[in-house]
Amino acid sequence: MVNPLKIRQMKPQDLQLALNWAAAEGWNPGLHDATAFYAADPTGFSIGEVDGEPISCISAVCYDRTFAFIGLYITKLECRGQGYGKQIWQAAWQQLAERLDPDRGSIGLDSVVEREATYRQSGFIPAYRHIRYVCETANSITLPTGIVPLRDIPLAEVIRYDAELFPVSRPQFLKPWISVAGGVACGVVDAGKLKGYGVLRPCRQGFKIGPLFADSLEIAECIFQALTSHAAPQSVFIDIPDLNPAMGFLTQKYNLQPVFTCIRMYCYRIPLTDVDRIFGATTLELG
Repeated sequence: MVNPLKIRQMKPQDLQLALNWAAAEGWNPGLHDATAFYAADPTGFSIGEVDGEPISCISAVCYDRTFAFIGLYITKLECRGQGYGKQIWQAAWQQLAERLDPDRGSIGLDSVVEREATYRQSGFIPAYRHIRYVCETANSITLPTGIVPLRDIPLAEVIRYDAELFPVSRPQFLKPWISVAGGVACGVVDAGKLKGYGVLRPCRQGFKIGPLFADSLEIAECIFQALTSHAAPQSVFIDIPDLNPAMGFLTQKYNLQPVFTCIRMYCYRIPLTDVDRIFGATTLELG
């Protein structure tokens, strides 16, 4: 007989446990992701327990009434195949049904290729693929000119620019995300307006860039070079949408090697975002 699953809202320490599970799955989360994740939506994380022991988790983060993102959907290996994953998925789905506007709501997720058919059955439609690349950095990288630390740019301007390339405004998430310990955030400004920005954060293995948003390939390259120079000589990972026409140029010029592929999928409606200006996704867990 399968023991019952008790599902409850995560506390901050539970979220760190979920990220440890994600690391064990090979997802290579950031060392300090929990702070910004929890700030995005403290009620959006659930954990499932059997006899008081955590065995499954999921995030269903609502940025507002129109957009949510599902991630961190994990059941411990030894507890799989017993229906626990389905139960916590259904609980998260019910929570989203209560919190999202039924007429304007949209839900996103990043699926491994093997699970695409499963998510299609839940109403998700593929939009494009994220290809994760690794860049092996070198100490000889020269810092580009014109790069401004993001801390020197008004937060309101960062929030404004970010909302052009993310489905909704996400100030609660951005404030801790762009000031992550051990990382760096920088941008390019013209006449007081942000024209691109990127964030580099330390991970279990090397660093990750996310997001990398820019108005042009030239600006994206400047930011990419600045971020990778900070990480040298460690590896840097970046998730690039396959619809971005510059992907081939970047991968060849910087010898980026593919290591992982996932599918960005949406339920109800696909948000209108300018993928040509998205050179690196923020995070596969929260969109």
